[in-house]
Amino acid sequence: MSRGARVRRWVILLVPLLLAACADDDGAERRRALGERPGLDAAMRVADPRRGGHLFARCAACHTIGPGAGDRNGPNLFGVMGRPVASNSPRYGYTAALRSVGGTWTPETMDRWIADPAKVAPGTRMTIAGLPDPLDRADLIAYLKSQSAERHSTR
Repeated sequence: MSRGARVRRWVILLVPLLLAACADDDGAERRRALGERPGLDAAMRVADPRRGGHLFARCAACHTIGPGAGDRNGPNLFGVMGRPVASNSPRYGYTAALRSVGGTWTPETMDRWIADPAKVAPGTRMTIAGLPDPLDRADLIAYLKSQSAERHSTR
């Protein structure tokens, strides 16, 4: 067997083990704590911002989250929680659909947005289908909250 074939064989054997090691070990326990029909408050009580950071990797195709980072196909989301909708990045050209939503990015507003952006703002450029799992949304919201401007401010 060639060296390349041996390496491929080890990769095939090790990748599933590595993925299993990165699994959401406490997910089942957190879901049991939520009950059958979890509301946002219950989901936020067991939300894991670290897991939300992993989920943000899906968002990172279009969004940045670092202080002062530029925009991509979507605006930088650093400090978005608590800010007025469609205002987080002065450089980004928000759609009229999103600007018409109004209000502030609260956990409730963000939960509805992440669940189904097109339902919240018909005509938005954000084309993801949304995250149907309430615990995934709560984890992502907890991560966004952890990336607030106030938390990182030196004032």
